[in-house]
Amino acid sequence: MQTIIDSLQTEVGIKVSKVNYQLSVDELIQQTIDLGQGELSDSDALCINTGKFTGRSPKDKFVVKDDITRDTVDWGDVNIPFEPQAFDNLYNKVCDYLSSKELWVRDSYACADPRYRIGIRSITEKPWADLFCNNLFIRPESAEIPATTLDWKIIHAPEFQANPEEDKTRQPNFAIVNFTQKIILIGGTAYTGEIKKGIFSVLNFILPVNHKTLSMHCSANEGKKGDVALFFGLSGTGKTTLSADTERQLIGDDEHGWGENSVFNFEGGCYAKCINLSEEKEPQIFHAIKKGTLLENIKFFPGTNKVNYDDASITENTRAAYPIDFIPNAKDVSKAGNPSNIFFLTCDAFGVLPPIGKLTKHQAMYHYVSGYTAKIAGTEIGVTEPQPVFSACFGKVFLPLNPIEYAILLGKTLGNHPEINVWLINTGWSGGGYGVGNRISLKHTRAIIQAAMRGDLNNVEYEKHAHFGIMQPKSCPGVPSEILNPKGTWANQNEYDNAANDLAKLFIDNFAKYAPKATAETLAGGPSILE
Repeated sequence: MQTIIDSLQTEVGIKVSKVNYQLSVDELIQQTIDLGQGELSDSDALCINTGKFTGRSPKDKFVVKDDITRDTVDWGDVNIPFEPQAFDNLYNKVCDYLSSKELWVRDSYACADPRYRIGIRSITEKPWADLFCNNLFIRPESAEIPATTLDWKIIHAPEFQANPEEDKTRQPNFAIVNFTQKIILIGGTAYTGEIKKGIFSVLNFILPVNHKTLSMHCSANEGKKGDVALFFGLSGTGKTTLSADTERQLIGDDEHGWGENSVFNFEGGCYAKCINLSEEKEPQIFHAIKKGTLLENIKFFPGTNKVNYDDASITENTRAAYPIDFIPNAKDVSKAGNPSNIFFLTCDAFGVLPPIGKLTKHQAMYHYVSGYTAKIAGTEIGVTEPQPVFSACFGKVFLPLNPIEYAILLGKTLGNHPEINVWLINTGWSGGGYGVGNRISLKHTRAIIQAAMRGDLNNVEYEKHAHFGIMQPKSCPGVPSEILNPKGTWANQNEYDNAANDLAKLFIDNFAKYAPKATAETLAGGPSILE
């Protein structure tokens, strides 16, 4: 233990006297309860409240602008620059603050493929935040990781408050990534998602820049024959639901890399939304909430310690953090070979896109950069009609580089493996937009995905979508053929063409900011506005 205390002083600058290093799950749970910071649910999950912040604060996320990042990071409202001197000053203040605290320290890894692995030392003032790091990162086989392999440090001080005027932050809370010093500095917020997404943002820089390897915001699973499927999609598109398959092994639910003949999970756990969770709808997640799981910002039924998953009075963003092996069909090692099928999931509330369409390489690059879905009325305050949402690479807020850089890596990999199928899946509306048409049934979407993964769509007849140019199968086992062509499901064909033109224009207008760095072939992969 003295070695850890000494290293914190000499390598980090924290002159601490009491450190809890690599504690067990049982110890962390008991300490959290003893400190009055949490309580157990009826399933023995540890329940805590993250306080003021129950989600990430994107406007308070910064990247230090220095020699490494100055000409590589895509600066703007996603990547907000922070001056090196201001970082050093704030870092020293945080270290002085933590020097008076009892700390919890953990060494772990990110990236299941050893070729891309980074070591992480997390330092926090909360035992339950240490439990989060244990659950979400890859746990070492031995009790201690050699210090030489610890690449990155996470300094987590949720009770520290910055002085915005003095410390050059926007508010008292902040999350700052320093690629030169390899430090993620978090203060003023206890929301653990800042820890998880801090490392994700780091890998979204390291893998493309240092390894020419694609980092991805997607889920992944593997079939019994070793066939791998990737599922990309924004919230509400069905990514979690459709990737959960008892007949296939889970590789990971959220963050992956695609290296040389290897799809690999960044993490060692899952951070699942649990609002409206039920055993019937999502049995795997429901049963993963047990001893060792960290439950955030939930409420109990009055007078009990039974979780009311429908209660959103604290936040809609209730979360469960648990090790991936709490899912029964998770792979022992969270990596596999190249994917056979890639699914881009979208909930098209305008009823224009087909239930399934096959994409060429350049269409895949275009749609990857677009990252389209639509919000529907009632999903957010003020949303009264369908609204388009474009989030580049299905996770723009986590991308340090220009989205085109990730699309180029995707295109290069697809070019090296032409046997890989890329599909656009619409889990939204058919026969008209929201309020007129009907939502495509989950039963049919599942049948479509199963058919694609079995190879049933490899030899069927296709037709081209007039506006978007993607190829629509004319038949699919288990799916009525009449719903495969969206235009045919509309009562008024002219209204469909008008809606398709409107959606195509939205795509084109959104892509305009990426067009200067895109190739002509990628631009040609987008939709057309027809007369």
